[in-house]
Amino acid sequence: MRWILALILSATLAGAQDKAAGNFDHYVLALSWTPGWCASEGDARRAPECAIGRARAFSLHGLWPQNQTGWPEFCRTTRRDPTRAQTAAMADIMGSGGLAWYQWRKHGRCSGLDGPAYLALSRAAYARITIPPVLAGLNRDVRLPAKVVEAAFLEANPDLTPDMITITCRDGRIAEARICLTTDLDPRLCAPDSRRDCALSAAIMDGVR
Repeated sequence: MRWILALILSATLAGAQDKAAGNFDHYVLALSWTPGWCASEGDARRAPECAIGRARAFSLHGLWPQNQTGWPEFCRTTRRDPTRAQTAAMADIMGSGGLAWYQWRKHGRCSGLDGPAYLALSRAAYARITIPPVLAGLNRDVRLPAKVVEAAFLEANPDLTPDMITITCRDGRIAEARICLTTDLDPRLCAPDSRRDCALSAAIMDGVR
């Protein structure tokens, strides 16, 4: 009896995933502060993007389909996957082709697009946002309120308002800037699930290497 119930549950979940692909409200553009990721995780992995002289600031973590409440992940889709060459070509803004492939599997398949189109849209979304020059040129470790990072993005992107962007922290460090976009990549208000502002008044912001 248990295995029958398991099969029924599996079929139900698969059907829900099929339905979820392409069925979402808006996107969240996640931009990772590379120096912070390197200090907390990337250095231990000997990630190439963490090498001295790479001068990486905010890189593209992913473009995530989002709903007003919750978000789809790992959807089933009949859309074609990107090729290895296509994911490798995203390394200039994502750090590695491996991350691009994982983001496609976890989020891109829920977009309703095929792999190449999703990667192209992700690149377009990344280009849509101006990385604040004051942060991109940060050459030493500093401690600052997370709100300062948000303010820098608002100044560099006049079409953004505070309720369209969230700055996150991890282990006391600035981790990401997450910006809410329409499916046409225009800035929009973030849903409650996306509003997780870091409240630290002295977060570490590692300097660009």
